[in-house]
Amino acid sequence: MAWTQVLAANALAAGAREVVKVGNRKILLLNHENQLYAVDDTCPHLKMSLKKGKIEDGAIVCPFHRSAFDLGNGEVKTWCPFPPVVGKLLSMVSSEKTLPTYPLKVEEGNILIDVPAA
Repeated sequence: MAWTQVLAANALAAGAREVVKVGNRKILLLNHENQLYAVDDTCPHLKMSLKKGKIEDGAIVCPFHRSAFDLGNGEVKTWCPFPPVVGKLLSMVSSEKTLPTYPLKVEEGNILIDVPAA
């Protein structure tokens, strides 16, 4: 594993979010209910940012097309349900894909994530 220090742990208070760049990837760090998560900041559907997505039932919801992905493993919970009727057509633009997630740990007051080489 190639752990990369990305942020001081105290910089990510409860409910906070921060996008960090590791190599050519933008990774969204979230502190949801005092649990830290690291996921791609890019929705796998149309490549929009997830930073402003709501958290519902342990999933981050894309603010644009409402696709929902499990925070822990990135599995799809809902694929492109919005806008009504048109969402079904938009879901055909890109086949269902999981959201990449990354192992994360806190050491010596810093958040480290393991991002595979591109």
